Amino acid sequence: MSTVTDAERTNAMAVANAGHAAGQHRVRFADLFDAEVARHHERFLAAAGAGRRDRVLDVGCGTGQSTRDAARAAAGGSVLGVDLSAPLLELARRLTDRDGLRNVTYQLADAQLHRFPEAQFDLGISRFGTMFFAGPVAAFTNIGRALRAGGRLVLLVWQRRERNEWATAIDRALTGDPAGPAAPDSGQHPFSLGEPATAEAILTAAGFADVGFTEVAEPITYGPDVATAYEFTVGLRDSAELLARLDPAAVEPARQRLRAILAEHDTGDGVWFDARTWIITARRR
Repeated sequence: MSTVTDAERTNAMAVANAGHAAGQHRVRFADLFDAEVARHHERFLAAAGAGRRDRVLDVGCGTGQSTRDAARAAAGGSVLGVDLSAPLLELARRLTDRDGLRNVTYQLADAQLHRFPEAQFDLGISRFGTMFFAGPVAAFTNIGRALRAGGRLVLLVWQRRERNEWATAIDRALTGDPAGPAAPDSGQHPFSLGEPATAEAILTAAGFADVGFTEVAEPITYGPDVATAYEFTVGLRDSAELLARLDPAAVEPARQRLRAILAEHDTGDGVWFDARTWIITARRR
């Protein structure tokens, strides 16, 4: 049986702290975060296919767009949204109240470690909420325990870094390196589930079967104009970390290169980048 080690718990807490730091940025740009991946989200919802009476667990729910949409589909069931960020959940609750949804609850918790009731849910979903697990096998094992036998898991994750223009173009702009920083081979990063063989091995080891992958190739938007896209981008965790690692004299040139790359992608109808995701589906054995 897979368990979470002390080191993994420490890493999980570090991710939680980073999540809190990023929470205010996510709240400020909540509408843009949802608009950014709207075309991918639409495909994800269709794949999730929540039934009217399903009990749904939403892992890493953020400000709750996926939670609320699942609640509308599961009108006779219920949805629990779980996230590490209190500011995001506070906004999620307000938006849920605004929409008049009464079958939704939210919980501040780490899905890697939280003791969910066993076999409580028919469907587990996550939109970009599972790529930063410290111990992914243990984390998915924990989530799997919360699903009934045969319960479905549907994830939306980024494909490999090199298949996502938004990542490569922005990294090149900020570092000044044509290759940009390479994504690590393993560990906690946005592309950790981007290789199908890796993701399938993790889910199989965690007790899931019938693992499948559906590619979504749709652009994402960083805002209606360059000024908005710039403020949005520099506040993202990865961008902020790249800028923080630069020598002070290199920061302003990096910012200028970022503005230039965003301007290159301004279509007149928003700033758009190519993007590739996987919809991963599986069932609890």
